[in-house]
Amino acid sequence: MTTIAYYFSTISPYTYIAGPRLRRIVEEQGAEIVMKPFDIIGLFPRTGGLPLPERHPSRQAYRLVDLERQAKKAGLPINVKPAHFPTNAAPSSYAIIAAQAAGGGDVLGLVERLLAACWAEERDIAQDDVIRDCLSAAGFDPKLADSGLLTGAETYARNLEEAVADGVFGAPSWVVDGEALFWGQDRLEDLELHFKGEL
Repeated sequence: MTTIAYYFSTISPYTYIAGPRLRRIVEEQGAEIVMKPFDIIGLFPRTGGLPLPERHPSRQAYRLVDLERQAKKAGLPINVKPAHFPTNAAPSSYAIIAAQAAGGGDVLGLVERLLAACWAEERDIAQDDVIRDCLSAAGFDPKLADSGLLTGAETYARNLEEAVADGVFGAPSWVVDGEALFWGQDRLEDLELHFKGEL
């Protein structure tokens, strides 16, 4: 079975936009997906990127326009300047790590719900009540928000190291079978063509 290592940040708008299309590809291909939420702010200085506030104003302005365009193409609502951005991505990431380990729910759905909470629903995904609500909606025990914090922190840090080792420099990124890297929601078509043997 093909395995996809899915590197993402729960505060990445492009990860939000990727959601439904990624789900379709994964389900159609019957691939195993391993969630690897990581600290994107920690990634940037290690791979030549810049945090958003440090980017040139023209890049910041274009990002807002592009987000609106890409979300429209994906059929998703978006607030390009959400009330709770940036926020601490660690608590929601720990919950995803705990949910993946626990099993029994829809972990990809959990990721989709957390990102929608930030980018479409004006909710702060660093808050326990929001995380619990998303866990419950995805079929997980909401108490997972309060458990495995040490393991979550260790895995979150390890995911960053693995991202760097795998050549990841942004989110979302997918590494197929430890070899082929695809970056960005606008490369989902390439990911799909890779599965079909056409790329």
